[in-house]
Amino acid sequence: MRKCIILVCTMLVIFIAACGRAQPAIDKQSETANEQKEDETMTNEIPSLKEVYRDYFYIGAAVSVDAISKSPDKELIAKQFNIITPENAMKFEPIHPQDGVYNFEPADKIVEFARQNGMKVVGHTLIWHNQTPDWVFKDADGNLVNRDVLLKRMEEHIKTVVGHYKGKVYGWDVVNEAIDDSAPYGLRDSMWKKIIGDDYIEWAFKFAHEADPDAELYYNDYNTETPGKREAIYNLVKGLKEKGIRIDAVGMQSHINIYYPSVQEIEESIKKFSSLGVKVNISELDMDLYKWDDKEDRYKDGVPDDILKLQAGRYGEIFALYRNYKDVIGRVTFWGYYDGGSWLNDFPVKGRTNYPLLFDREFMPKPAFWSVAKFAQ
Repeated sequence: MRKCIILVCTMLVIFIAACGRAQPAIDKQSETANEQKEDETMTNEIPSLKEVYRDYFYIGAAVSVDAISKSPDKELIAKQFNIITPENAMKFEPIHPQDGVYNFEPADKIVEFARQNGMKVVGHTLIWHNQTPDWVFKDADGNLVNRDVLLKRMEEHIKTVVGHYKGKVYGWDVVNEAIDDSAPYGLRDSMWKKIIGDDYIEWAFKFAHEADPDAELYYNDYNTETPGKREAIYNLVKGLKEKGIRIDAVGMQSHINIYYPSVQEIEESIKKFSSLGVKVNISELDMDLYKWDDKEDRYKDGVPDDILKLQAGRYGEIFALYRNYKDVIGRVTFWGYYDGGSWLNDFPVKGRTNYPLLFDREFMPKPAFWSVAKFAQ
């Protein structure tokens, strides 16, 4: 009898122990499922910037073919933005690499992605001193061509590219970065200017308008908050309008940092340009954590909370300014959509880890996102 009792007790202890060991596995599975549900809920609860700002202006991003072809990138882009800019696919060199040879495929894919997701497209850029192949300016013997030849090549390029996307592209950055960076802030001494002359800008806008009379046309530049450059851009646009040349907006690129420029300097430029009767596009917005002359890589292992807070505060102040000028701002386009894909990870310091956008490397919203998305309406 005693042996039976002992045996039963022993079996009961073993059973209880086994149950105790199995229970954590069940709990672990439940925890994992709950965590997944929480992640999904959190993702679904992230507001859409294009919806938050639907009564203010378009919200956009610069994208690549790779970005719109993979997850979670394409889902984030489709949810957050209602206007996109091909980051490189429509620039002269990628789209027209050789005389008579065009490569529309990458840009076509971006335009089709936009169509499928109800987005508008900004074409970037038709005429620029950079990323333009040498053959454009030279003849078969390697000598510089004359004014007439280059004007003809400009016309053929603009009308072919703009014509290809007629009715599909909402607006074009016709001329990009034509003003010098320093006093006296004249026209940049580019090959376009050297060969054609100062009126190359006028011809570019004329050709673009002829190719698609319904498309908006923009002049785009950086450091637009610098007083001297602001004045030069103002005079350039004023001159075009006085000659009856269509120009719909000035693109303020807005590659800024957490220290500069001030909100007041940005406002001065918005007021100055819009006084001409054109819109203002915030066309390439990002916010570097470093000052321009800072070459360190101090945030490669992460960003301190106080720096993220500073960035969030700056984004919040600047978007408050943008909202105050919603009647003249056509769009706010970020130059990228998440920190891991930003060009500032390689410029001006190659390989430096930077955090200039609203979504982090895990595609999750940063404090800066919430300062932009949450405001009293």
